[in-house]
Amino acid sequence: MELAIKELEEKGKAAKAAAKKLAFLSTEIKNKALLTIAEALIAKQDEILAANKIDYEEAKTSGMSEAMLDRLMLSPSRLEGMAQDVRTVAALPDPVGEVFDMRTLPNGLVVGKKRVPLGVIGAIYESRPNVTIDIASLCLKSGNVVILRGGKEAINSNTILSLVAQEAAHQAGVPHGAIQSIESTERALVGHMLKMKEVIDLMIPRGGAELIKFVSENAAMPVITGGIGVCHTYVDKSADLGKAVAIVYNAKVQRPTVCNALDCLLVHSKVAQNYLPLIAKEWARAEVEMHCDKQAMAILKSTLTLPSPFKGEGLGEGIVPAVDEDWGKEFLSLKAAIKVVNSLDEALEHIEKYGSGHSEAIVTEDYSAAMRFLNEVDAACVYVNASTRFTDGGQFGLGAEIGISTQKFHARGPMALKELTSYKWIIFGNGQVRP
Repeated sequence: MELAIKELEEKGKAAKAAAKKLAFLSTEIKNKALLTIAEALIAKQDEILAANKIDYEEAKTSGMSEAMLDRLMLSPSRLEGMAQDVRTVAALPDPVGEVFDMRTLPNGLVVGKKRVPLGVIGAIYESRPNVTIDIASLCLKSGNVVILRGGKEAINSNTILSLVAQEAAHQAGVPHGAIQSIESTERALVGHMLKMKEVIDLMIPRGGAELIKFVSENAAMPVITGGIGVCHTYVDKSADLGKAVAIVYNAKVQRPTVCNALDCLLVHSKVAQNYLPLIAKEWARAEVEMHCDKQAMAILKSTLTLPSPFKGEGLGEGIVPAVDEDWGKEFLSLKAAIKVVNSLDEALEHIEKYGSGHSEAIVTEDYSAAMRFLNEVDAACVYVNASTRFTDGGQFGLGAEIGISTQKFHARGPMALKELTSYKWIIFGNGQVRP
């Protein structure tokens, strides 16, 4: 353990030294490094997938849930997606050095801001090896050094991915130490890392609620938290039901194991009789388990018999009564809670009580209802007539993301390049002195 801590501290010193050089590295070199990383991900696909297979098989044997196994698994298509995300980051404008908000004061001073890197970013994350490349590429483009500490369940995948990124970046002219990876799986290292405030300027945890809570409560440096997504979609009384079926189906089924997938469907009582059978039939084909409140259950019992896996006469096991724990629950699977509400106000109250501040949506053709929803829902991303699955740096045109922040300082929502920078005030004078 002492050896692992010593290695961590040495990597911390190297990271701090590299940060001074990386902050001033040219956009040309950073972009070259990113494109080299993208090429290396494809060129070394066989090695990466072989390492990932070891992690996947061990995790499966240990009883990891299907949701977490899905996050862990890499494939040729997912590697190509990762490479494309890196290329996208390379194509984005470099935020470092941007001068903005310049103005001339009455005394002649010209005052404004210049965008600068944060310095050294620590990232502690679980299960998803793609995060290794997402974070490394965003930090590199934004001029930040990164110290990566992935979970033991993905140790082989993370090790090879970080090595690929390190070698490719250095080959392109990035200084040694700009991308650091902690390979030891000793849990005590996390606690030590959280105390390294002289080295690490910002800590970003990505994973389950337990990890995020631990990092938030124990870190000596600022922490950006997020990733827990209890996401609602509210189908208003004026909704286009065709749109509502497509949006809700996509929000739940397109990829149910991620934080921006739908967890709770709220339906206005005036359209519930017509809408619920429509979405139930579509969800049945995808084997979505519906946890219904009494009113939703009564409507579905009176209107349809569903196919397998909704077995037997009536509704069977595919539609079950909701329990108190279903409200405010992040399912991360093909399950969803369904509640019938009598007004927009009731929907807003439910979201305020049970939402996590991640992503919330309304389906409506009523402009006033849409504006109320946008104005009154307190979340990082608020949608009108669109799926919550769009809450993603790539989908927002930001390239990859380092995470989804559900807090309000210093960033909110998908954290991409600009969210990984700060600024300093710059002042131009001509001999002015303060009277």
